[in-house]
Amino acid sequence: MTVPFREATIDLDAIADNVRHFRRLTGVEVLVVVKANAYGHGAAPAAVAALSAGATRLGVAEIPEALELRRQGVHAPIVAWLHAPGERFVQAAAEGIELGISSYDQLQAAAAAASGDRPVAVHLKLETGLSRNGIAPDGWGTVLAEAARLERIGRVRVVGLFSHLSNASPADDRAALARFEEGVAQAAALGVRPEIRHIAATAAAIDLPETRLDAVRIGIGTYGLSPFDDRSSAELGLRPAMTLRGAVAAVRRVPAGTGVSYDYAHRTDRETTLALVPLGYADGVPRSASGRLPVSIGGRRYTNVGRIAMDQFVVDVGDAPVAVGDEVILFGDPTLGVPSAADWAEAAGTIGYEIVTRIGHRVPRRTT
Repeated sequence: MTVPFREATIDLDAIADNVRHFRRLTGVEVLVVVKANAYGHGAAPAAVAALSAGATRLGVAEIPEALELRRQGVHAPIVAWLHAPGERFVQAAAEGIELGISSYDQLQAAAAAASGDRPVAVHLKLETGLSRNGIAPDGWGTVLAEAARLERIGRVRVVGLFSHLSNASPADDRAALARFEEGVAQAAALGVRPEIRHIAATAAAIDLPETRLDAVRIGIGTYGLSPFDDRSSAELGLRPAMTLRGAVAAVRRVPAGTGVSYDYAHRTDRETTLALVPLGYADGVPRSASGRLPVSIGGRRYTNVGRIAMDQFVVDVGDAPVAVGDEVILFGDPTLGVPSAADWAEAAGTIGYEIVTRIGHRVPRRTT
């Protein structure tokens, strides 16, 4: 078997299984987030897999991401919620993209993009404490009243009211939910009655049932990663969808005292064998994990030595019979005995979300 030089394999069945898991768990609509190329997994294939498993909507950050999904033949409802200043929504409206609205000006731009008897679908985002995008509480009345007016005259259709939680603590999230419910009540009093309310992402969808409302937005859980530091994907009933692999590119036997990679941050303490893995920080391997990055070669787990470079890093395999062309599993499903994205995140001092999302364009994606 020829081992790929570098490759990320994406298990679409795992994505579908994870979506079905969240449908069973929550009992509400599941909106699957496929922003940032589906967290590095490939937006269109991930979207198709999620929809086949019962997802009802897709979510992206930016309109270009939504338009690309349309070009790829994805016709399901898609909501995009982060817009450039002065964004005009004509093309998005023409393609039936639902717009996340965070200001009065954005609402007016959405209404201006309506054509004929086709209103623009919007989700009004209420700021409830995360201090990012969203309509500020002192502006709720103005924006909600205008949304009601624009809906009456057929310029917009309010599909959703939504917000986002901090995951700082259950108490913080419940306080944000209470603020959101105040906004929903204010909207109803002004005549805005959305089809769906959504505030929970993966963590809250799992841990805070009261936040599930009409729909949950599942991002990282779709791809089988845990949003928690104290619970693994397997403990949550999730299957990681991405396996990052490569092939050993070179092997050399070296004496004790040999320097390894830039700065000689590592020197061998004995005669040993060094294996070269042809992925580096240009491919998303975090340089900050140098000297701590776990990989699996020949079913055995090793830790890299020396600095991780742009295109490659080195593994000390001791006296193991490793050869050029042998498969290296960088991370994947830990239930199969290989390192996980969470292991890499721990080594790099970050989160699993970043690990999978940062895998670069030089790494081909292959779906299975």
